[in-house]
Amino acid sequence: MKSKISIVKINLLCDNKSSWFWNSNHNFIEQIKELGHDVNVYISEFDMPSAEISVFISCTKLVSADGLKKSNSNIICHPSDLPEGRGFSPIAWDILEGKEKITFSLFEADIGADTGFIYDKKIVNLVGTELSDDLRKIQADVTYDMVLDYIIKYPNNKSYAQEGEGSWYRKRTPKDSELDVNKTIKEQINLLRIVDNDLYPAFFFFKDEKFVITIRKKDN
Repeated sequence: MKSKISIVKINLLCDNKSSWFWNSNHNFIEQIKELGHDVNVYISEFDMPSAEISVFISCTKLVSADGLKKSNSNIICHPSDLPEGRGFSPIAWDILEGKEKITFSLFEADIGADTGFIYDKKIVNLVGTELSDDLRKIQADVTYDMVLDYIIKYPNNKSYAQEGEGSWYRKRTPKDSELDVNKTIKEQINLLRIVDNDLYPAFFFFKDEKFVITIRKKDN
């Protein structure tokens, strides 16, 4: 489906060099180009030029007020039911809480963290066996679909304000991947589902020694 509006200049910003964005964005970028738009990717907000739309994907830092002024619209797809789940790693925290679905919120970025007007929400049901790579793929696919839908509708997107104080998730650290040797695998399966085998693997201590565990699904 071709966009009915004129060529739109679009910035894609990802300041996280280890993000899932870098090895999953090819088709997404091609789809934007097929809509007839001009799109470029940046790793720093200071490199971004003025644009019609800036999309912040998997960013670790808030974009400054000056950075927000570069575009008419600045959008983010956050994997939580905003205003609930603001902050860091909401998918991981939701999995740890035993939730069986993920809500994604597409919103307009502002100077606050995850506080802007909502454009769209989408719910994805989980089967309960997804591991970190599976969850990243879900996040990438949904993020790209929601952003593309926003671009197609632009500038006629409708939005509404967030209601309520919501909740905030803290940033996770490698320490959060520690297993308890006194608990069963079943009791800790959700922690094992969200660990990253390379960046923050599961581990435990036994007799003053540290042991690292990796988890993978057996190929069918």
